[in-house]
Amino acid sequence: MAGQFRYVTPVEEQSATGRVAEVYAQLAEDFGMARMAVFLTLSPSPEVLAATWAMLRESLLAGDEPRAAKEVVALGVSMANRCPFCVAAHTTLLHATGDHRLAETIAAGGTPADPRHAELLTWAKSRRGTPEIGPEHIGTALTFHFINRMASSLLTENLLPANLQKSRLVRSVGGRAMARVVRRRLSSGESLPLVADLPTLPEPAWGAGTAVGTAYAALRAVAGTGGELLGESARAAVTDAVAAWDGEHPPIGNAWLDGPLADVLAGERPGARLALLAALAPYRVTDADVAAWRGSRTDEDLVRLCAFGAIAATERAETLITTGRGEAFAAGALSGDRS
Repeated sequence: MAGQFRYVTPVEEQSATGRVAEVYAQLAEDFGMARMAVFLTLSPSPEVLAATWAMLRESLLAGDEPRAAKEVVALGVSMANRCPFCVAAHTTLLHATGDHRLAETIAAGGTPADPRHAELLTWAKSRRGTPEIGPEHIGTALTFHFINRMASSLLTENLLPANLQKSRLVRSVGGRAMARVVRRRLSSGESLPLVADLPTLPEPAWGAGTAVGTAYAALRAVAGTGGELLGESARAAVTDAVAAWDGEHPPIGNAWLDGPLADVLAGERPGARLALLAALAPYRVTDADVAAWRGSRTDEDLVRLCAFGAIAATERAETLITTGRGEAFAAGALSGDRS
């Protein structure tokens, strides 16, 4: 497990207190495991951890929509964002819903036989808005736009030792082991007390009055506070670059960073670079990028800075999804190289 974590030391379950302990307890109850690498890597920041868990629980785990359909969305977004860790995890979780053929069809790059699953997968990969997509599906998509970026920035690609998650048999067996928990129907809203005292923003129109809308409002506010770790020019450079993003993966190399960072003060440039990588190319975050910014800063600071970049990109994806202006995004989202 320790080999999964690139830059932070997680809070272990036995030493967790307060908000972290409460999240771990709900994870164990509702997800069936407390030791989930994505959440462990967020644990140095209890607020980011709680808001991320609330968003995932209220969109993917709870509600009225079928879990398999939402796993299709989670998997499609993770594939589009090139997050091997999350692709492996949600292929396994799709197995856990009992639809083994669906899981392996998507893993192999095929089209689901069920028209609704095919529609959801296409939408999740392309970010094209459609009036038939409801709050739980939008929330699930946005959850994984955020989580993919945090996972790619801070974790290795290995869901299991020796990349065992690449084995179809291992995925199937893992899914069967989790089937009982995954197939339960959970009540909405039970994670919201974990974020009730945290900063929040207005609920989005697509999720107004729903638990997932409340959770997203909290995640936006909490993750956005990571921008406080940057100076004004650095923060503006990141937000401006992400606001202009059309959804394509950046070109090979890192020359694309030069333009957005050109007017950032030299001392602030490493932080802006790291946040912008977390937003638009998290799989390209390197040891050197982290070391150039980190200095004496804490694990919590690193989680919060990456969360700032991740939520900026998530909000941009939200705009493309909910306004239907996703055609350019669809044309370019799957192009480019993971390099």
